[in-house]
Amino acid sequence: MAETVIVTSSLAPPGNDTLPHDRFDFHDYHRAEDKEALLADVGDKATGVCCSGADGVLDADLMDRMPNLKMISVLGVGYNTVDVAAAKERGIMVTNTPGVLTDCVADIGMALMLAISRGVVEGDRYTRSGDWIAHGMMTYTTKVTGKRLGIVGFGRIGQAVAKRAAGFDMTVAYQGPNEKPDLPNSYYADPVELAANVDFLMLTCPGGPATEKLVNEDVLKALGPEGYLINIARGSVVDERALAKALKAGDIAGAALDVLEKEPSAPEDLIGLDNVILQPHQASATNETRQAMADLMVENLTLFFEGKPVKTPVPEMG
Repeated sequence: MAETVIVTSSLAPPGNDTLPHDRFDFHDYHRAEDKEALLADVGDKATGVCCSGADGVLDADLMDRMPNLKMISVLGVGYNTVDVAAAKERGIMVTNTPGVLTDCVADIGMALMLAISRGVVEGDRYTRSGDWIAHGMMTYTTKVTGKRLGIVGFGRIGQAVAKRAAGFDMTVAYQGPNEKPDLPNSYYADPVELAANVDFLMLTCPGGPATEKLVNEDVLKALGPEGYLINIARGSVVDERALAKALKAGDIAGAALDVLEKEPSAPEDLIGLDNVILQPHQASATNETRQAMADLMVENLTLFFEGKPVKTPVPEMG
């Protein structure tokens, strides 16, 4: 008999299309008009969940509505939408989809760093508006090659960014909860100290309570009026009010954000600024990577119910 799996949140394409309906009995809680009726009907039968790492909430209360739940397969490298502590307490396995998106996220980090420092978006506007004709060359921009890059969070994505930065002869330092002695890069335990010693500060760390508003007024002041902030982590890592204030005051030179605190809404304070680039959380949004993420979500689900080790359990499961 097929295992009953509930989809509790929206799945970025091609997530829904990749679900193997021939192997599992899927029920879409996210799209259900009557969610209570769906839980009353299949909640007791559900042994698996598929959900997004960027949308919806899978908390202890919802888990308790599925008393036989054994496995949660998250689509995304981030999984702060799931109460992992509650899952672990209930003996529920949680997996995510890291690794397969590393390259594309690192690529967009480099693209945003180049775009904000070299005025790529500004240059496009300048040309289209006719300002080039009316006013001549636009204001000079900032060189990237040979500069100092600080990376907050030095896991797969952070190290992939560092590898790319080496091609620009950049000096790379990092900050995180633990030093990695086997790596040659300089380590700073304090994000303020890291920011004070770099030209570009890129965020690649996980979201969640441990990193909430890690980049605050003190970090931004330390980064300084010639420094740039790039966020490809989670919107919660940055104090957006402090960032808007710093950008308006010239306390930092600019920022490029792929993620925002309250997606899909962007703060008005940031929308009106020319020295910030905003993106709709699209770092992993390539056809190739999103398919690989969906495949890994399904693979973890399948392996678990075949009684085999899952491929990518979240670290807390260890």
